[in-house]
Amino acid sequence: MTSHDATAGILQRPYLLATAGACALVFLAAFESMAVTTIMPLVSRELDGAGLYALAFAGPLATGVIGMVAAGNWADRRGPAAPLYASVALFAAGLLIAGTAVSMPMLVAGRLVQGLGGGAMTVALYVVIARVYPARLHAQVFAAFSAAWVIPSMIGPFAAGVVAQLSSWHWVFLGVVGLVVPALAMILPAMRGVRSAPDPREAGSPKAASPKTAPREAKPESADVPWAFGRMGWAALAALAVLGLNLSGQVPGVGWVIAAVALVIAMLAVRPLVPRGTLGAHRGLPSVILMRGVASAAFFGAEVYVPYLLTERYSFSPAFAGLALTGSALAWAGASAVQGRMGSKLGNALAVRIGSALVLGSVVIVLVTTLFSWPAAVVIAGWLFAGAGMGLMYPRLSVMTLALSKPEDQGFNSSAMSIADSLGGALSLAVTGLVFSALTTTAASFAGVFALTSTIAVVGLIIAPRVAVRRSSGAESAGVAEAHRAAAADDVRA
Repeated sequence: MTSHDATAGILQRPYLLATAGACALVFLAAFESMAVTTIMPLVSRELDGAGLYALAFAGPLATGVIGMVAAGNWADRRGPAAPLYASVALFAAGLLIAGTAVSMPMLVAGRLVQGLGGGAMTVALYVVIARVYPARLHAQVFAAFSAAWVIPSMIGPFAAGVVAQLSSWHWVFLGVVGLVVPALAMILPAMRGVRSAPDPREAGSPKAASPKTAPREAKPESADVPWAFGRMGWAALAALAVLGLNLSGQVPGVGWVIAAVALVIAMLAVRPLVPRGTLGAHRGLPSVILMRGVASAAFFGAEVYVPYLLTERYSFSPAFAGLALTGSALAWAGASAVQGRMGSKLGNALAVRIGSALVLGSVVIVLVTTLFSWPAAVVIAGWLFAGAGMGLMYPRLSVMTLALSKPEDQGFNSSAMSIADSLGGALSLAVTGLVFSALTTTAASFAGVFALTSTIAVVGLIIAPRVAVRRSSGAESAGVAEAHRAAAADDVRA
C-alpha cells in the first residue's frame, strides 16, 4: 500500500472491500460450523447414517489440519493469493457435494472436502491480512473477524433449524455456495500485486503471525522457503488416523484393535507438528498447546451430541434444539469480553483453571441429566457454563502462546495451537462416535459419550495448572501483557 493510505481505517478505501470480503468468508465458515451441528441429527435420521454421525464432524477437523499446513507453506512460498482461491474453491465444492448428498457417505465426503478447504482458507486469510494491511490495522481486522464469528453463533443454529423445517436441510449447505463467490470477489482487488513475502518493516507486529492458525513467517525471499513435505505428510497421516479411528467401528471383531492402532498413529503423527514436550504436558508452552487440544476435545466432543440429545430424547425440533448452542455461544462471547476487560487482574493461568472447571461441571450436568432423565431445561442451562469456560480459556491460551514464543517461532507455535485444537476435537469425536455406536440403547449411548467427555475434562483440569511457568522474567511478563492487549480482541471460535 502506498503512503497516502497511512491514516485509512479497515472500513475506508483502499481496505473496505477486502475487509468486507474477508469478514464475509469468515462469517460463512462460522455459519456452516454452527448450522451443521444443529441439523445433523435430522440429516442422520433421513440418510440412515447414525454410524457416520461423528465422522461428519471429526472428518472436516482432520482434513482441515492438512489444509492449514499446506496453505501456510504455499503462502510462504508464493504469497496468499493462490492458496486463498484454491481453498475457497474446495470449500464451495464441499458444500455442493454435501448439499446434493443422497447418502450419508456422500455427505461425509462433502464434509471432508469442505474441511480441507476451510482449514486452508483460514490460514490464507490470515496471511492476506499480514500482506495487505499495515501492522497498525491488524488488531482491528481480527476484532472484525471475532464479530464475524459471534453473529453466526447467535443466529446460525436457530436459522439452520428453521431452514431445515420449512424447506430442506440441503439448503443449509447449498444456500451458502451462492454467497461464497461474491465474498471472494470483494477481496480480488486487494490481491493485485500483493507481495509474496512480508515487508520486514512490518514483521515486528505479533499480528504478522496469526494467533490462531498462521504459518511460520516467510523468509525475505519466499522462493527460498522449501516445500514442507514432511509436515504435510505428518498432517496427512494424522488425518488418515482420525478417519481410520472413526471407521473402525464398521469392522466387526477387530474394530477396537484398529481403533487402538489408529489412535497411536495419530499421537505419533502429531508430535512433529507441535512443540517438544507437548504430549508429555511439560510446564509452560507445551502444556498451553496441549490444554488447547484437551479443551477442544472435551467441549466439542460433547457439544455435537447436545442437540442430538434434545432431538432424540426430548423431541425438540431442530430449531429449538439449536437454541442450546446459541446460549452457549452467547456465554462464550460474554466470558471472552469479561476476561478481556479484566486484563491482568485475572491471571492467565487462573483463567484457564476456572475455565476448565466450568467445562467439566457443565459436561457433568449434562451427563447426570441424561442418566436421571431430568428436564431438558437443565441441559440447556448447564451448557451455558461450558461456553463461559471456553470463553475464559481460549483467548488466554492464545495470549500465552504468543507470549511464550520467540519471534521466529510465533508462526509455528500458533499453527501448532490450531492443529491441537482441530485434532483434539477430531479425535474426541472419533472416540465418542465409537462409544455411541457400541452401546445398545439410546440412553446408554448418550451417557457413554458424556461420561467420556467428562473424563477428558478431568484431564484438562489436571493439566491446567501446568500452563504457568514457574518463574518469568520482566521481559517475559511484558511480553504477556503486550500479547494480551493484542490478542484480547482476537478470540475467534474455531
